Amino acid sequence: MKNQFLFIIFSMSLFTGQISAQKTDSVKIEVKKKVDSIAKKDKPVVKIKPYKDVITSKAITDAGVFDVHKIEEKYYLEIPDKMLKKEFLLVSRLTKAAAGMRSGMSGYAGDQISQNVVSFEKGPEDKIFMRTISYVDYAKDSTSQMYASVSRNNEQSIVEALEVRAYNKEKKSSVVEITSIINADSDLFSFDTRYKKSFKVGALQKDKSFVNFVKSFPTNIEINTTKTFARTLGNFKALPGMDKPEISGNYTVEINTSLVLLPDNKMQARYFDPRVGFFTVGYTDFDLDPQGVKKVELIKRWRLEPKPEDLEKYKKGELVEPAKPIVFYIDPATPKKWIPSLIQGVNDWQKAFEQAGFKNAIVAKVPNTKDDPEWSLEDARFSGIVYKPSDVPNASGPSIADPRTGEILESHINWYHNVMSLLRNWYFIQSSPNDPRARKIEFDDALMGQLIRFVSSHEVGHTLGLRHNFGSSSTVPVEKLRDNNFLTKNGHTPSIMDYARFNYVAQPEDHISPENLMPRIGDYDKWAIEWGYKRFYNFKTPDSEKTYLNKWVIGELKNNRLWFGTESNNFDPRSQSEQVGDDAMIASNYGVKNLQTIMNNIEKWTAQPNEDYENLGMMYNQVTGQFRRYLGHVSKYIGGEMETPKTQEQNGVVYEVVAKADQKRALEFLNDQIFKTPTWLINDDVFKKTNLDAITVVEGLQGSVLKRILDDKVLDKMYKSEVTYKDAYPLATYLTDLKSDMFQESNPDVYKRNLQRNYVNSLINLINTKTAIADNSDVPAFVRGNLADLKKDLEGKVNDQNAVNRYHYQDLLFRINDVLEPHAK
Repeated sequence: MKNQFLFIIFSMSLFTGQISAQKTDSVKIEVKKKVDSIAKKDKPVVKIKPYKDVITSKAITDAGVFDVHKIEEKYYLEIPDKMLKKEFLLVSRLTKAAAGMRSGMSGYAGDQISQNVVSFEKGPEDKIFMRTISYVDYAKDSTSQMYASVSRNNEQSIVEALEVRAYNKEKKSSVVEITSIINADSDLFSFDTRYKKSFKVGALQKDKSFVNFVKSFPTNIEINTTKTFARTLGNFKALPGMDKPEISGNYTVEINTSLVLLPDNKMQARYFDPRVGFFTVGYTDFDLDPQGVKKVELIKRWRLEPKPEDLEKYKKGELVEPAKPIVFYIDPATPKKWIPSLIQGVNDWQKAFEQAGFKNAIVAKVPNTKDDPEWSLEDARFSGIVYKPSDVPNASGPSIADPRTGEILESHINWYHNVMSLLRNWYFIQSSPNDPRARKIEFDDALMGQLIRFVSSHEVGHTLGLRHNFGSSSTVPVEKLRDNNFLTKNGHTPSIMDYARFNYVAQPEDHISPENLMPRIGDYDKWAIEWGYKRFYNFKTPDSEKTYLNKWVIGELKNNRLWFGTESNNFDPRSQSEQVGDDAMIASNYGVKNLQTIMNNIEKWTAQPNEDYENLGMMYNQVTGQFRRYLGHVSKYIGGEMETPKTQEQNGVVYEVVAKADQKRALEFLNDQIFKTPTWLINDDVFKKTNLDAITVVEGLQGSVLKRILDDKVLDKMYKSEVTYKDAYPLATYLTDLKSDMFQESNPDVYKRNLQRNYVNSLINLINTKTAIADNSDVPAFVRGNLADLKKDLEGKVNDQNAVNRYHYQDLLFRINDVLEPHAK
């Protein structure tokens, strides 16, 4: 029994052990399954394939800076390791614009819509990172502590992570697919944020967007896409009671993006000098000033260098051709009859470059697409004049430059078709008394071609790096503008970069040649090109040439015709657009005489068979607009302060007040020309045929003058100038003189009454409205005192026998009392 029991126990033990063993084996199997499952799940998906499995025999390959492979509808870049961390300029432009998307002068084919500097680098997990590069902050010395600090605080942003699909056989290049990123909506390959807002561009419609092509060239890649976006209302704000309009539909555009390799061999930069007007690129340099930071500005200019075999000739002062000239291609869409004028406007700059030592430095060409079928205006290797079938009456000359050095890499001059109407209007208004060819609405092709040549030269000047020189024409004595011999030799302005337009000073009795009415490349333009483009091979860095350049500028500026007038000074009467001559009061008097001649002939000179009076009304508005410019030129003398940038090695001051005598002459001019009714502008025949009216015209002109000469900043400038300058026009005296001019007449007509009301309201607004005038300055006291004096004068006139005068003076008193004695009522 015992043995039987033991047997049973033993048997159960064996059975239990067997079960236990089976259970353990089962658990082991399950665990193994789970481990295998987890391992399989966590095991990375094999992304890298053999090169031949990615770039198959179906691939269409385009070799260049990166090889581009197209397989069906997908695009791949093959990025060589040697190109990693190199910097590229990425620029996107419209090649086909959407109807209805335009905003002002923007939104046309050829317009730039984004710009970035990018680089590519290897990242972890078989990725290629694309970074955007900023040059806002900079430290050049890589061994300095400052360099390390600037680098730590200016990490460049990774904007794209591209999966590497394959490596080439030598593993010296990486293949990445780019289809999705170039067909996406991003600042890199589409509109940047500001243009989206301006054009009211909404979300990308992916199903209606696609890639047209990707082409590779030796130093650039061109990416062309068609993209469709929803329309938006932008920042539309509905007025009370107005429903927000429904906006439906899309914008479809074609975008060309250029990826341009920035040169490893950087062009030697040149520091900006405010005495010579160049556009700039800039950054904050933390190395230049050991006790602070320095804002650095580098001029924008093309890289013009002698051919290696001509270097010694250049150093000796011989004229040589550049290794790579500046070439502008004319858009094939340009009307053929204007192409010669556009080409001449480019080639006119060749003489200027000769002063810098280069011959044939710039040229315009018509592209030969038969010999070069891959030529495209969108290719970043080509600069061009782009014709735009637009009603915008303008042209512009932007350029893109290497942010590290200022080297201009490419430019597209925008030539809007309707600029011709602007040219016609300018020339009619400023030159028709002296040029019979301009005494009609439709100019002959020969005259229009000359005008196109002038604008072409002006815009090309911008693409060469030159800013407007609004002060250039102020260096020419007014009476010289009536001397044909002087004009033949010098032109009416030393710079085509001025907005001097045409010689409106010349009078019919002066018999000025038509070519002497137009701007041309002048002394300043040649000097500016020489200063910017002449190479000094004995100086190896921008810093080392600074002393030499400074002495050079000081010496050359002894010639007043080479002066650059800062284009941004609101108080310097020498730097004004649309002005000619060194004295606006004298020049504008001559200009008004010519406008009076036009008014005496305006119906005859604007007449066209079988047409209505639209041209008459348009040209009358051009006359008033030109008269407004003259009034503005003179108004700027009041409260004026002249600025002449200088270095410490030059004699004289930088700032000086406009002389009191000149400010008083300006006020006298305004009194004679606009405070007294300009009866020559009042033509009942014109008004009855155009529905214009005299009151609106005259009041608008008077109002524009009062807005300037009673501007709070002008009065504040006059008040502060009294402390520094002995020859300042005292503010209290000026306000008294102005009041006297306003109320000279004992029997004011309707135009004078409007002027007096606007004058009183302007003074009241200076008191009631928050302005730039400090509360503790004398200006508010002077204004109140002027109103109080006027109140006394008016109190003696409120019993005038003429009812109209009486009511007018009572109204003015009511307005003055309302601000001087607000609690009296």
